[in-house]
Amino acid sequence: MTTGVRRRMGVEERRQQLIGVALELFSQRSPDDVSIDEIAAAAGISRPLVYHYFPGKLSLYEAALKRAAEDLAGRFKEPQEGPLGARLLRAMRRFFDFVDDHGPGFSALMRGGPAVSVGGAHSMSHTSATNALIDSVRQAAYEQILSHLGVQDPPARLELVVRSWISLAESTALIWLDGRRIPRAELEAQLVHDFAALAAVSAAYDDEMGALLRRILKDEPPDGPFADLVARLLTLAS
Repeated sequence: MTTGVRRRMGVEERRQQLIGVALELFSQRSPDDVSIDEIAAAAGISRPLVYHYFPGKLSLYEAALKRAAEDLAGRFKEPQEGPLGARLLRAMRRFFDFVDDHGPGFSALMRGGPAVSVGGAHSMSHTSATNALIDSVRQAAYEQILSHLGVQDPPARLELVVRSWISLAESTALIWLDGRRIPRAELEAQLVHDFAALAAVSAAYDDEMGALLRRILKDEPPDGPFADLVARLLTLAS
């Protein structure tokens, strides 16, 4: 009979393990409800050893948030091939995969993080760090959408459309998490339709947006998400 020997981890490897364990726990429950003792137990180490790698729960939480933010930003990456509607729909599916898997953690990230009990200055620093992470996710999504549109220097109306749509996706996901009363697939398709609708309204007021919208629609197939929106609106009108 052989006895298993626990492999000794290096400093960075152990830090990454603890971040992964914490992120998994924060994905299941509100970060406020997860203790250092639980994180230590899940990682198979002692509580004092957790503090050897992280000064406290706040620093571990911020490290977990950073990894989650990087993961979330990556959900908007998509090969620039094929119709825009199909690309956006695939991005929304990956976005909702993240939301589905990391519900409490996603809520904490988008709402500014938990009310961790720290001193006033530290708390403000934590809030600033969390806001910076959220902004980095939004900026990454914004840049990805512009790249799919083939635009490098967006006019003001296009920037308004894209940033408004990103905010709408965030708020839709947060509302969906509160009870999940609407089928997820319907919301994913609806958000793609929302992008087309926002662009169409803007195009009605701006020739440059109109030209961009015509270019987008020219490449859309009859069975794509944007054509589906048009069909639904025509049905409603009749």
